[in-house]
Amino acid sequence: MTNTRTSRALTVTIAAAAALLLWAVNSPLPGHDLLVDQGGTVQRIGPLAVLAAAALAGLAAWVLLALLERAGRRGSYRYVASVVLLLSLAGPLTSAVDRDTALALLGMHVTVGTALIIGLPGLRSHAVGCRAVRTGTAR
Repeated sequence: MTNTRTSRALTVTIAAAAALLLWAVNSPLPGHDLLVDQGGTVQRIGPLAVLAAAALAGLAAWVLLALLERAGRRGSYRYVASVVLLLSLAGPLTSAVDRDTALALLGMHVTVGTALIIGLPGLRSHAVGCRAVRTGTAR
């Protein structure tokens, strides 16, 4: 695995772990489960659902970044991913059965999204690109 792949895999793993940590802090409150309404059926959000959703979001973001890199539009990633994150916030806002669940799920979405937006493309490559523009070596 290359350094880039390792770094991106680690970013996806950290984002999923952060979501699970937020679930662990919010879910075991006495008498409070994280519940969402899925088409008239109330479902409990468990740790596997949190991990699976965060990992799936991470892999989708990685694929998006790879496609944009192939198209020579790597700089668009953070803009596109930010729009996707904003759109994803509709889920917790419309399906959470109570305010506490909505806040916990919004926190998970923002945490995972921010980690993927910042971490997947990497900070080093952005700094190198900025330095190349300042020194006139950019193509």
